[in-house]
Amino acid sequence: MNGTPNNRWLHRFAVLTALATLGLICIGGLVTSHEAGMSVPDWPNSYGYNMFLFPPSKWVGGILYEHTHRLWASMVGLLVIALTRWLGGRESRRPLAIVGILEMVAGLAIFMLLPEQKATGGFLTGIGGLVLLAAMVWVRNEKAAAPLPQLGWLAFALVQVQGLLGGLRVVLFKDQIGIFHAALAQLFFVLLCVIALFTSQWWSERRASGRSPVLKSELPFRRLVVVTTALIFLQLILGATMRHQHAGLSIRDFPLAYGKLWPATDAASVARYNEHRIEITNYNPITAFQIQLQMVHRVVAMLILCAVAFCAGKAWRKFSGRSPVTKVAVFWLALILSQVALGAATVLSGKAADIATAHVLVGALSLATGAILSILAIRFPQFAADAPLAHAVLGKPVTLDLNGVMEVGSAGKLPAAR
Repeated sequence: MNGTPNNRWLHRFAVLTALATLGLICIGGLVTSHEAGMSVPDWPNSYGYNMFLFPPSKWVGGILYEHTHRLWASMVGLLVIALTRWLGGRESRRPLAIVGILEMVAGLAIFMLLPEQKATGGFLTGIGGLVLLAAMVWVRNEKAAAPLPQLGWLAFALVQVQGLLGGLRVVLFKDQIGIFHAALAQLFFVLLCVIALFTSQWWSERRASGRSPVLKSELPFRRLVVVTTALIFLQLILGATMRHQHAGLSIRDFPLAYGKLWPATDAASVARYNEHRIEITNYNPITAFQIQLQMVHRVVAMLILCAVAFCAGKAWRKFSGRSPVTKVAVFWLALILSQVALGAATVLSGKAADIATAHVLVGALSLATGAILSILAIRFPQFAADAPLAHAVLGKPVTLDLNGVMEVGSAGKLPAAR
């Protein structure tokens, strides 16, 4: 096995891990859309059974979604441990063994000394055993180029935190943990997409050619992409907060809200809204805060749509149509347009589970696409513009200043990219 960053099998395995994580987010969306988060009330067991031995005959109703989510999460954990071992090379065997032993010892100690926390102890013991097993795999591969080993260790830490948060959400019955769990899942998926990008031959070839010069006129574009990506992450947190409040749709019409551009949220109006709600009987009544939160969610969605449309338009004007920056920006816009449509359909369908889950899925893809575009814009802002092309596109000579920033309109030729 070759640990170099252009190893095709390493890249394929990284892509597989990212896709499996996207599938996990999709199943998690089904769990929340079907209100099945507490269908299995114990953890890490399932109704007293070992999670992996739970009889399929009992996978009915909400149990199907919640138990499938647990099994899929376990598979993702295994893939991430293997990816960490592969990226870190043979040098990762010792730290993995140390971590595995420490987790097993900590788990056994918690299990024996803190009976009320035996679920956490069982989780740590089990995951520690898997980590120790990964350390025992004798494969003499070299570690990948930086920063891939470090990113692998970060994914290794996050997947365990995610597993623990998912379990604590069940045993502590805290919606706040569910919100944090959902937000961290988005960042975890982005991290795995970045690892998949960095292990690709396409990336390694361009990485070897060096950093491209930066047009001063393109610095605002880079900032806008990064800020918009951060805004999408904020939007996903708002969405997770709405989903984990178990109040159904706070506003059931679109594009208006209770027939107005901005609904009234005084006590009398909220009481009237609740009287007319047609919901499942065990849904909680809505509050003024939940109505305002959904309105903020709509406003931020429009801001994101405008920002991404501007990014795509600017990329199309400044770069060639074949530029990776332009292609990713246009794909990003297509995702956001789909996301807006799915958001409207979620409201108009009364939060149909399949539509709401698709909304979650496209949201994750939108965040990952924004993160990748940010990396491209920062690391290689002139992907499609070598010196002759830059001159042809800009119609002016270009030079580099002392900081490696490209200046337009100066005399001379473009120096070699740094």
